[in-house]
Amino acid sequence: MTTPTREVDEAAPRIHDVRELVERLANGAKPAAEWRIGTEHEKFGFVESTLSPLPYEGPASISALLNGLADAYDWSPIQENGHIIGLKKNGASISLEPGGQFELSGAPLENVHETCSEISDHLRETTAVAEPMGAAFLGLGFSPIWSLEQTPMMPKGRYGIMRSYMTKVGRLGREMMFRSCTVQSNLDFGSEADMTTKLRVSLALQPIATALFANSPFAEGRTNGFRSYRSHVWTDTDPDRTGMLPFAFDEGFGFEQYVDYALDVPMYFARRGGRYVDCSGQSFRDFMAGKLPALPGEYPAMDDFDDHLSTIFPEVRLKTFLEMRGADAGPQSRLCALSAFWAGLLYDATSLNDAWEMVKDWTAADRQAMRLAVPAMGLGTPIRNTTVQAVARDAMKLVRAGLKRRNRLNGNGDDETVFLNELDEIVQSGLSPADRLLAKYRGEWKGDLRHVFRDVRF
Repeated sequence: MTTPTREVDEAAPRIHDVRELVERLANGAKPAAEWRIGTEHEKFGFVESTLSPLPYEGPASISALLNGLADAYDWSPIQENGHIIGLKKNGASISLEPGGQFELSGAPLENVHETCSEISDHLRETTAVAEPMGAAFLGLGFSPIWSLEQTPMMPKGRYGIMRSYMTKVGRLGREMMFRSCTVQSNLDFGSEADMTTKLRVSLALQPIATALFANSPFAEGRTNGFRSYRSHVWTDTDPDRTGMLPFAFDEGFGFEQYVDYALDVPMYFARRGGRYVDCSGQSFRDFMAGKLPALPGEYPAMDDFDDHLSTIFPEVRLKTFLEMRGADAGPQSRLCALSAFWAGLLYDATSLNDAWEMVKDWTAADRQAMRLAVPAMGLGTPIRNTTVQAVARDAMKLVRAGLKRRNRLNGNGDDETVFLNELDEIVQSGLSPADRLLAKYRGEWKGDLRHVFRDVRF
């Protein structure tokens, strides 16, 4: 969850009409020439000598890493109650997930070459600061050996509220918070109709991305029975704020319908005076009526609505842009590949229309069955009379064609299809990253997961 970089303005105008919220989303629309790509990724920090998770404080720690990056690379610190909890620079930010997962929320950039270069710079800087303190980072979708009790909690007010609430709404919410890592791609839309098509296509194909990027087959020192355990965890986190948004495929869907959905998702918190007010389980509709039990008589500002949107976790999330949320974290090559995959599908009109033709006859039951099966079955998951692997093969053809037509070149004259090589190999072989890790675990690692810290580190 991206760290807010400013406080809620106590003097900001208050919201009284749902139309203001609809307009907030609608104002995200941009002409195609202004569409950008933002890539976010998380990774697990660990102490090399002990293979334990990085604590928040100490000589080898999250706070030392943040301060080191600020000092060496001119990042501006983000503080909360005297603790450094993030950094910001040039439209990008670095933030902490609840268990210390280290996240880069990249700036909105023009093409995949630029977003991949940004990731490369971030990893170079992070490694340069981490190595002297004896720390390193792991590219997996779920922590491989640490228990929930062994995982530290970062000093951010929202996380205490979320941790307490999670036990009331699902079995695996704390697992999601403290032990999972993802990569996501953030993309723009041009109009309400364009948003709707992109949202529908990306929701339908999100399980395809989950299968291609599946990279979390281990937990607590052993196999867990899944290719993407991270994705499975989301199926039992909180049904009110997760899932495949079947209403997005209803006739007449648009910004207003998404706002209606968002207003019915229970709140977590509101930020006031530098602190997080516990509003867990309360209604944003009541907030708009001045009847929120946690803040009686107060009305929300637009920052409150933005905060609320950031606590909704469907497979594709709508803000003033669209967030693709279905993929496990991994090495740099796949961090770049995710944005290439979605840009090729969604940023070329022909590929987008062809992708819609491919999925438009799928029912809500089809999409949900695929979503539930993919974490375990991966590319072998059935969908109607075919498989996820076959759908992925067809989707990759559209991705490649879309990126070719985009024709965004780097300094060597290469277009964005250079980021697809690993995905092509996964599709052709039918072996996900998780399958390859499992083969190592059963083979050369001889069941010893300590080897993952050598083979899957950044």
